[in-house]
Amino acid sequence: IKKKQQDVLGFLEANKIGFEEKDIAANEENRKWMRENVPENSRPATGYPLPPQIFNESQYRGDYDAFFEARENNAVYAFLGLTAPPGSKEAEAQAKQQA
Repeated sequence: IKKKQQDVLGFLEANKIGFEEKDIAANEENRKWMRENVPENSRPATGYPLPPQIFNESQYRGDYDAFFEARENNAVYAFLGLTAPPGSKEAEAQAKQQA
C-alpha cells in the first residue's frame, strides 16, 4: 500500500499537480469519508477499499490500478478530471483524436 501511495504522490509532485493527502490511518473522519464515498461498484467484494483511493474534490476518480492504467495510456489528466497542460503527451494525444 505504501509503495502505491508513494507512486501516486511522486507522480503528482513531479507534474506539479496540486493535491491534498488524507491520512486514513490516524484520522477516523478521513477513513469514514473515504469508505462512504467510494462507489458501490468500485468496492471489493469483501472488506473495505484499500488506499490509495483517488478523488477530485468529492468526485471519485479511481484506485491505484485505474491510476496506473491511465498513466500507462498517457491519460492521467483525464483520469483526474483535469485539463492536460499544453505540450504534454496527453494534450498531444487529445489533439490527434480531435483532428
